Amino acid sequence: METKWLEDFISLAETRSFSRSAELRHVTQPAFSRRIQSLEAWVGTDLIDRTSYPTRLTPAGEVFYEQALEMLGQINNARALLRGKRPTAQTTVDFAVPHTLSLTYMPKWMTELREGFGTINTRLMALNVHDAVMTIVEGGCDLLLCYHHPRQPVQLDASRYDMITLGNEALRAYSRCDRSGTPEFVLPGTSKAPLPFLSYTSNAYLGRMVELILSDAKRPLFLEKRYETDMAEGLKMMALEGHGIVFLPESAVTREIKQKQLARADAGQADWEVNMEIRLYRERPTSQRPGKPIVSRLWDYLVRQHEGSEKPPARKARRA
Repeated sequence: METKWLEDFISLAETRSFSRSAELRHVTQPAFSRRIQSLEAWVGTDLIDRTSYPTRLTPAGEVFYEQALEMLGQINNARALLRGKRPTAQTTVDFAVPHTLSLTYMPKWMTELREGFGTINTRLMALNVHDAVMTIVEGGCDLLLCYHHPRQPVQLDASRYDMITLGNEALRAYSRCDRSGTPEFVLPGTSKAPLPFLSYTSNAYLGRMVELILSDAKRPLFLEKRYETDMAEGLKMMALEGHGIVFLPESAVTREIKQKQLARADAGQADWEVNMEIRLYRERPTSQRPGKPIVSRLWDYLVRQHEGSEKPPARKARRA
């Protein structure tokens, strides 16, 4: 029996949908179904009632759901305990970060922290957004850094997790350009001549953000998908080679814009972009799970910094 089978089953029990759970688990639906069947074979009974819609658990499945939660919790607690025994564990801050932010935001932010807070030992796990969220839920990291949008929110219990908004970032269209800064491709394209489109996969978080842009656009965009991957950096490299138009976070193209390798391809239209928050999460300390002292000190520093940035400017004294 594999741990991922338990995670698959718990997801299916909560979503009641094979297709939705397969998407959340970042596997194809046939592969997801096979893993559920493997779990049922290991247990020795049917856990899913496949005659109903939406999907329901069998009576055995209802019983096993509680057991699966307990087993997964015990596994994660054991892992957290053993990690805590490592000599460097209590002085190292473990981050779970989506791939894009690990390349664009994290290095500069660490420089700011070193100058304001001091040097800290860190361990970074670069993951997709779903797996990064699951890592903090399962106790595999101290802090989660990720994007957030109200229509694609990160589902974390506010009573269990603290959150700080560190900044905002726009997702816009870019294209290769000449030295004068003129882009090779410019939105919106036409029905007769659609623009070559470099796309994220459907299960990528930034891909869902692009779908919001396309669905909300007041004027239709004419795009023809030429390439697809879940990595923003891979799409950027394709755009630099002139293969098409791509939507990227602004921090991912700062250097390329400055060097006139890429240019905005949206003609400055604000309705062809979307703004996302950059958020930091931690599990709220309790007497049973107090967390690392270094994480508490860092969090307190960030809270003070955040509160200071929100204070209104002082009023000038009036002359008598």
